[in-house]
Amino acid sequence: MAYLVSSPFTLQSIKPDQLSSPSQKHYFLHSFVPRKINQTSLKSSLKVKCAAIGNGLFTQTTQEVRRIVPENNQNLPTVKIVYVVLEAQYQSSLTAAVQALNKSSKDASYEVVGYLVEELRDASTYKTFCKDLEDANIFIGSLIFVEELALKVKTAVEKERDRLDAVLVFPSMPEVMRLNKLGSFSMSQLGQSKSPFFQLFKKKKQGAGFADSMLKLVRTLPKVLKYLPSDKAQDARLYILSLQFWLGGSPDNLQNFLKMISGSYVPALKGKTIAYSDPVLFLDSGIWHPLAPCMYEDAKEYLNWYGTRRDANEKLKDPNAPVIGLVLQRSHIVTGDESHYVAVIMELEARGAKVIPIFAGGLDFSGPVERYLIDPVTKKPMVNSVISLTGFALVGGPARQDHPRAIEALSKLDVPYIVALPLVFQTTEEWLNSTLGLHPIQVALQVALPELDGGMEPIVFAGRDPRTGKPNFPL
Repeated sequence: MAYLVSSPFTLQSIKPDQLSSPSQKHYFLHSFVPRKINQTSLKSSLKVKCAAIGNGLFTQTTQEVRRIVPENNQNLPTVKIVYVVLEAQYQSSLTAAVQALNKSSKDASYEVVGYLVEELRDASTYKTFCKDLEDANIFIGSLIFVEELALKVKTAVEKERDRLDAVLVFPSMPEVMRLNKLGSFSMSQLGQSKSPFFQLFKKKKQGAGFADSMLKLVRTLPKVLKYLPSDKAQDARLYILSLQFWLGGSPDNLQNFLKMISGSYVPALKGKTIAYSDPVLFLDSGIWHPLAPCMYEDAKEYLNWYGTRRDANEKLKDPNAPVIGLVLQRSHIVTGDESHYVAVIMELEARGAKVIPIFAGGLDFSGPVERYLIDPVTKKPMVNSVISLTGFALVGGPARQDHPRAIEALSKLDVPYIVALPLVFQTTEEWLNSTLGLHPIQVALQVALPELDGGMEPIVFAGRDPRTGKPNFPL
């Protein structure tokens, strides 16, 4: 059971550089935690109240910060969406999409509530999740790879699956993927059916290979299925379009995604024509910089742009300036949840280091590492070191890892490889105040597994605000 322990302590009014090393760290970290200070005693001492929330066993964030209930003054049909995701990067994007729909839609009102998968460890939260599913129209799941939690999601959604108007699960464990239901389209035979669609997944049912197989479908199937007459083919097409919208992640993409699914499958909207635009597609992998005019597929083209920057300081213009490769998650970029990445890029550049920030749409970053960080002619690395800001293994992310493949790619680079990690399963305050430090799942996924690739120096570089889900930094 989670519990709250408060332990007040007092720091005397001395300068931080006069503190011992552990005390310095404690003093520094708590400077980021909102607190009330007794102004009358400020001159004599600084009083801080520490709280060990949940003892680090699971997050104490609540789904209520991700719940939007429409006013529905026009008595429109209400479409309720429940979603479960690994991280909070979709929170602000989905919230913006639903708010825009409720402001402009003349056909329906939209209610949404979202859960981070780790929140489902808490019995009361899981009970609320099951209750939310009872009157939901649409369920969405993504990146559900922790087995015990995947089974909890499967158990809850299975009870409501036949009643739900649509169930959409994007790259997750096969047990959860089999919940997919869109009209006549289903994945209940995933890994068993002899159809080409399911045979594609049978070889690599988990991890990076599974996610990459799905990404290959994204580019091709919608154009082919569009011309097939059967309802099943069209339902499959809408599923792949849904994946395109989801991977696109922007508020506009998610808004059109919800229009398409609700207009096609919610009975209360039957007969209404709800127009939606095609998904705006982004590169599956490439190079991204917050100041660049576009994403780049070629490192030389990116470096040419880099050399024309007028905002660059003298250190960056130095031909001998160090070059650092950064490994980023694409989902954070397309959803606009990239402020922690921007902060690291700006800090490195301010210190005189050039950066090549690469990303991948799937869970395999070994390809982009070789493609963008190694000179194709000389076969020598174009960087002096690489920092992964995903916190996950190079191949497989939070799913199944392929360490030999990762080691092969990193050996070709032969430069220092650091894995810095953002807090995924805790808020910043929970991490600072927890008696355990990092969440145990995060220790396994984002410390132990990356070390098998050869990653070193696992430091926390960013956290999350419990209300908005937005990154806060630096730590």
